[in-house]
Amino acid sequence: MQGQTNYSGVNNDMPEENQLETNPQSSSKTKFIIGGLLIVAAIIYLIASSTSKSAQYFLTVEETLQKSAAGELDGRNLRISGAVIGDTIQYDSETLKLTFTIAHVPGDNKEIKAEGGLAAVLHNAVSDPDRPRLQVIYEGPLPDLLQNEAQAIITGYLQEDGVFYADELLLKCPTKYEEAVPGQAGG
Repeated sequence: MQGQTNYSGVNNDMPEENQLETNPQSSSKTKFIIGGLLIVAAIIYLIASSTSKSAQYFLTVEETLQKSAAGELDGRNLRISGAVIGDTIQYDSETLKLTFTIAHVPGDNKEIKAEGGLAAVLHNAVSDPDRPRLQVIYEGPLPDLLQNEAQAIITGYLQEDGVFYADELLLKCPTKYEEAVPGQAGG
């Protein structure tokens, strides 16, 4: 049995200090696999943590009010779409404070088409006093497209006082964007 490896994987002819390094290829493969798994795990963690922190919900005014009443929106950055009610627009040019109200616009493309298109939906939303509404406060320059029946897409936070504080404001003129409807989040 001289020069052979016994059942435990130890070479009897090799000095004791060299017996741990009998298969250096196996050791480097193991280190490579472990290192690769650690890198993959780190990448997955970074992707998961960054997407959950920056995730935004795109809601209608009605969905926003319902979820707020249920306590589901606490501290979340939101994106909301609605129709600007023209006679509620107030702007202070000294403080750059803009306040206005938006009315609920359906988020389903089929509903919008059934009502005659986006321009008709925006008009109906502003004209119907029973539609859910949301007051918005935005600080910044007065946008040129801010007018009655414009589609407002706002990003920000709904506070406990029921007012939406917008960080970003995007306006779409209904005559230019009749077919453009933002995707909505399912609830």
